[in-house]
Amino acid sequence: MAGLGSWLRHRHPRGWSTGAITRGRAWARRWQHRSAIEVTNEPILEFKPGSPERAALQKALADLKGKTEAIPCVIGGEEVWTPTVRYQLSPFNHAHKVAKYCYADKELINKAINAALAARKEWDLKPVQDRAQIFLKAADMLSGPRRAEVLAKTMIGQGKTVIQAEIDAAAELIDFFRFNAKYALELEKSQPISVDISTNSMVYRGLEGFVAAVSPFNFTAIGGNLAGAPALMGNVVLWKPSDTALLSSYAVYKILLEAGLPPNVVQFVPADGPVFGDTVTSSEHFCGLNFTGSVPTFKRLWKQVSENLDRYRNFPRLAGECGGKNFHLVHSSADVASVVNGTLRSAFEYGGQKCSACSRLYAPDSLWPQIKEKLLEEHGKIKVGDPAQDFGTFFSAVIDDKSFARIKKWIEHAKKSSNLTILAGGGCDDSVGYFIEPCIVESKDPQDPIMKEEIFGPVLTVYVYPEKRYQEVLELIDTTTPYGLTGAVFAQEKRIIDEARNLLRNAAGNFYINDKSTGAVVAQQPFGGSRISGTNDKPGGPHYILRWTSPQAIKETHVPLRDWRYAYMQ
Repeated sequence: MAGLGSWLRHRHPRGWSTGAITRGRAWARRWQHRSAIEVTNEPILEFKPGSPERAALQKALADLKGKTEAIPCVIGGEEVWTPTVRYQLSPFNHAHKVAKYCYADKELINKAINAALAARKEWDLKPVQDRAQIFLKAADMLSGPRRAEVLAKTMIGQGKTVIQAEIDAAAELIDFFRFNAKYALELEKSQPISVDISTNSMVYRGLEGFVAAVSPFNFTAIGGNLAGAPALMGNVVLWKPSDTALLSSYAVYKILLEAGLPPNVVQFVPADGPVFGDTVTSSEHFCGLNFTGSVPTFKRLWKQVSENLDRYRNFPRLAGECGGKNFHLVHSSADVASVVNGTLRSAFEYGGQKCSACSRLYAPDSLWPQIKEKLLEEHGKIKVGDPAQDFGTFFSAVIDDKSFARIKKWIEHAKKSSNLTILAGGGCDDSVGYFIEPCIVESKDPQDPIMKEEIFGPVLTVYVYPEKRYQEVLELIDTTTPYGLTGAVFAQEKRIIDEARNLLRNAAGNFYINDKSTGAVVAQQPFGGSRISGTNDKPGGPHYILRWTSPQAIKETHVPLRDWRYAYMQ
């Protein structure tokens, strides 16, 4: 860059004006300031007995015992309470009200829209380096002094074990904030080519309007990312957190404010789902939806947007992730231990309440006796209980009474169906918490509804196929469900692996080879699927932030135009 002036003179034998050279040098300086940062994935702490992180977490958990935190709506930087009061219950001890919160009504949601829009221009004009610094600071706070607090609130409020909270509310959320900042800075550095007489540049503007972020209960990190990524790119956001994740979501929100996020950039808006959806999609300033949740809800919102297209100032950006009916395919050459251990983790970690959880296993009859024996043996060792009191718990209760009732119906279906046999587990007890034992079902019918529909609970269904019909099973997996989120193949033969990759190309947005279908890591396996699993925008990857910017290409010409006629006209 130091030789830019001489390079310009060399490239322009007729010479540029002094002003043009000066502008060129200024342009070079701007490039020098656009250096990206180097970040790595946050280390996952082990919480071994006697470790400082374990002691800090146990203290944070003790501080929350029996406590109910009051969580208001935050609109225009002010805490607001409405008469519609609700409570978030701890899944494994529903007598414990972990949070008291209220719903924003239509009037308050519209007030939040106006407050956000008033802040939009100033926030969008703030240099991306300054915006990124806020999220980098928030990541440092989560990594250090606020880690135990957010982990404890995720465990108590969402029923996660120590490790499941750690990989979510600490590692993944920190990674989202840091890598998104890195990607935003790299995007700013990504500029079009310039030519002899003109300089070209790209400005990555925020969208014109506001973005609605609707987050789920099952990952604290997803809430932070759904609201945080658009905000990082210069957008203003209305964040509707899940009713069953208010405690951790509010903690993340407060950390962002403490890290320097201006109060009106993100409005914290707990609300009834349909009221929130109806209100935001009816605003002319609605410009984006960042969503994780159920297929019916996403479809409803999409339809509302289409019905309101004529009133919008822009075509809204719609990004959604809606879950899956994820598979593990076992070939006869597979390593049995990897199949068993990977499937147990994928199917039952966090009670099967991950979008990526394995809920259908296809095993060849030649290996099934070995797999079944080991699967049932290890299943008997799984401990279900209170993750705050017993760190040896593998998973805890499901999230709430509605989830408990829905999953219980599937287990009852398995008990009644002549095609299905419960091999292990399936006990249900909601007297203290919403506990469901990990359930393994064998199906004679690969088209039984339990093989097709998402359950979102600790229920794994196995279909044993004749080894010689392996080719047919590939097509079966691809066509059984309308989802396309995650899947895994277990095999040792490269030819088999390549064939599975090709034939199941559209069956999974995240495809695993000899590994479980869960556990995507930011910047390593950007996450998302298509079909009805979502819009596959791959959060955790470098392209995701492009969804939340409206680029402007700028051409600046440095040589005056002396004639309107072209050379051929002479």
